[in-house]
Amino acid sequence: MTRQLAYGTVRDHPRKVIHVVRVLDEILDYPEIDRVTEQMRVHVTSRHGEQTPNIVIVVGDSKETLRLFGECPAVTCVRSALFHAAVRWSPLQLD
Repeated sequence: MTRQLAYGTVRDHPRKVIHVVRVLDEILDYPEIDRVTEQMRVHVTSRHGEQTPNIVIVVGDSKETLRLFGECPAVTCVRSALFHAAVRWSPLQLD
């Protein structure tokens, strides 16, 4: 079974973005979150050439159940963007 994933970006600095992956159909445990993060890191590196992409994983259905995983400053920035509805989501397929 493939996961339903959505992808968005949040601007961090003028030349830096945070890549956000939202898991839509299930709640993941920590090893699965690490696996999705690594798959996304490989995907971003191959497509955009970023050597150290900043990635945040969003898990949950509603505002009350959302959990964000990633580096602390990036999570804070993404949480603010989600609160202001500033993330545009598009479907994502990872191998």
